[in-house]
Amino acid sequence: MTHPLSRRSALLGATAATGLALWDQPVGAAGTGTGTGTGTGAGADAAAFDAARERWVSLLAGATYDPAYADKTRAVEGSAKAVLRKMKPDPGRPSLWPDLPLSDPRTGDFNRSYNRMRTLALGWATPGTAMHGDRQVAETAARALDFLYEHAYNERLDRRGSNWFWWEIGVPRALTDTCALLYDGLPRDRITRWLRPLRRWCPDPERRVSHPGVVETGANRAGKAMAVAMRGLLTHDERLVRRARAAVSALLRPTRGPGDGLYRDGSFIQHDVYPYTGSYGVDYLESMAKLIAMLARSPWELTGVGGVYDIVDRSFTPFVFDGLMMDCVRGRQISVQGHRDYHSGQKTIEAVLTLLESAPERYAERWRPLVKGWLTRNTAVPYVTLAPPASIAKAAALLDDPSVPVGARTTGTYVFADMDRVVHRRPTWAYAIAMSSQRIGAAEAMNRENLHGWYTGDGMTYLYTGDLTHWNDDLWPTIDPYRLPGTTVDRRRRADLTHGHRRLPPTPWAGGVALDGEYGVAAMRLIAGGSSLRARKAWFLLDDAVIALGAGITASDGRRVETIVENRNTHDCHPPLDKGDDWVHLPGVAGYVLLDGPGPKVIREKRTGRWRDIDKGATTGGDGTPVTRHYTTILLDHGVDPRKARYAYAVLPGATAAQTAGYRLRVRILANSGTAQAISRGDVLAAVFWRAGTVETMDGPLRADGPCTLLIRRDDKRVRLAVADPSRTADEVKITLPWPVRSIERGDRSVRRSKRAIKVEVGGSRGHAHTAVVRV
Repeated sequence: MTHPLSRRSALLGATAATGLALWDQPVGAAGTGTGTGTGTGAGADAAAFDAARERWVSLLAGATYDPAYADKTRAVEGSAKAVLRKMKPDPGRPSLWPDLPLSDPRTGDFNRSYNRMRTLALGWATPGTAMHGDRQVAETAARALDFLYEHAYNERLDRRGSNWFWWEIGVPRALTDTCALLYDGLPRDRITRWLRPLRRWCPDPERRVSHPGVVETGANRAGKAMAVAMRGLLTHDERLVRRARAAVSALLRPTRGPGDGLYRDGSFIQHDVYPYTGSYGVDYLESMAKLIAMLARSPWELTGVGGVYDIVDRSFTPFVFDGLMMDCVRGRQISVQGHRDYHSGQKTIEAVLTLLESAPERYAERWRPLVKGWLTRNTAVPYVTLAPPASIAKAAALLDDPSVPVGARTTGTYVFADMDRVVHRRPTWAYAIAMSSQRIGAAEAMNRENLHGWYTGDGMTYLYTGDLTHWNDDLWPTIDPYRLPGTTVDRRRRADLTHGHRRLPPTPWAGGVALDGEYGVAAMRLIAGGSSLRARKAWFLLDDAVIALGAGITASDGRRVETIVENRNTHDCHPPLDKGDDWVHLPGVAGYVLLDGPGPKVIREKRTGRWRDIDKGATTGGDGTPVTRHYTTILLDHGVDPRKARYAYAVLPGATAAQTAGYRLRVRILANSGTAQAISRGDVLAAVFWRAGTVETMDGPLRADGPCTLLIRRDDKRVRLAVADPSRTADEVKITLPWPVRSIERGDRSVRRSKRAIKVEVGGSRGHAHTAVVRV
């Protein structure tokens, strides 16, 4: 049957007059040449290499055409046509496209050129496009790759101060994808020639050529492994495939730190000190998923990959909200116009769908409803608008399967002690907190990206609700970067962050503890960069609210200090607002209640910015088009040079105006000082002890003889508790409850009874929780 995209002459007519007729000399016939590579491994025949390569191509382009995805196929074809139409090779400049001159590698235009070649190759390899398998297109692509080899990327060229990533990962990944996609239409000897530079620039996934001595980790190693494995498959070199497989085996083992890698608590660190689950972590997961799929049923099949399945649950699921990846773990990528939360979410879903093909059933039976829920609820940016056709088909099959229910939103409280992040998830909302310490950087700036990310790690809070466009609707270029929700800041003007900027606040205090998957405590000591501002900040995460306390807010620089309760993107208008003396209600978002001190200040403004203001990167830089959004900002004004100021407020996601107005009496603030911050509500008692101290409760004193975060729930004669030392400075903490402890019913071995109190061995636990159930 003829499908609507088969009218090749009509679609390629204009293109043939430009891109297809650029060179006069014929190219050698496809499938011929002087050889297939550096040598075929004795343990594998050509069929094994080809089968693995074909599996990779099917992941990228799909195996068959499905009319149900004709719109997506047209989009792939349209992008490829544009690349071909605009191609105008100029050896004198040199350039393959007029807007991408190749004379200076520091511009990154050679990397962009290879990305365009990948786009062209994808159009050629995708079933259903008019150029699918077209001989003329393949010949044009071959000549274009010859041109780029001569003028942009070969083993004789020097990096000349340009970004090492482009030479060692960016181009190798794009080039190997391009060769794999076009493989059936390319001369084999040409493929070997084009891949020759990888012997210099990407010979080993574990080694960085441009910086000898650097051992690759995390996403960078996984990305290089993909390029090395693919080069091995393309050239039938078994040694390369085995080298790639060996390199990724180390990535499956959790690290104890410090530095890059996956940690047992689910944290993912890249660039030594930055939480990057939603950026480099997603790249890592995607590479691992595709390597597993590509090498499945081959002589080089990856084994012992159970760790990859585990990290989906431990590291990624807590940060995916209805198909969006939370910005608190996307690092500097929040500033990149073309990589928003839904892009990272789409890549995560694609990776999980790929893993579902090989995952043991105990994982698959959990993931199918989970992913189906993500796909079903994200109507703001549907998966079909972003994903490649092959992955769309997998998603559609899952959505159409009546035996798989639509999974509910993930709930629970997750403390990622090894990257200073806490996520609190309820059935209808989620709340994330981004902190920093002497272990975890406040904000990364690199390659002229994230220029205004000054306060994103200073206790910034992220509220997720049913509005799935809040964080991705041009928020980052338009929000006031001096007024990020959750932060306490002074109003000094800041210069753009510089490349390589790295601030580790000189304090060990950041982290928290969770109990029963329903309650949590987070705390950090704020030591502001370039300012005398200091504060102690705590968050108490309840089933229907977040209680935020601040104490010891002190500064002496002659500047005004504010705490930002909220700064909400309301898109193209200012919605109605309800207010009382000590509360504000923003319909569809939350109620905000001041629990101590004077009333909040509310600012409503239209703000205009440009993506170029926050990202001037060579290959990622945003455009200069002004965008405008409306904001509702709620803040607490501490005045100029405050001395031991404090605050207390509640955030009530999804509450009505009436619930907001009546909330103040539902929670009791027990302490809010430089020694301790504590609250109680119902059967929950929660505290942060910055040092040894006592908190008076309705049942008697609660004491700790050292720093800790503490959560307690009493049920008659039984008390459940969780303790952690985010400061990592104590060896043991003695906790005296308001009730005498009679026995320990069950708990971690680090918890023991000491007369009528308990002692917790927190030393060496790196801020992680210790739990117990005691009888009182």
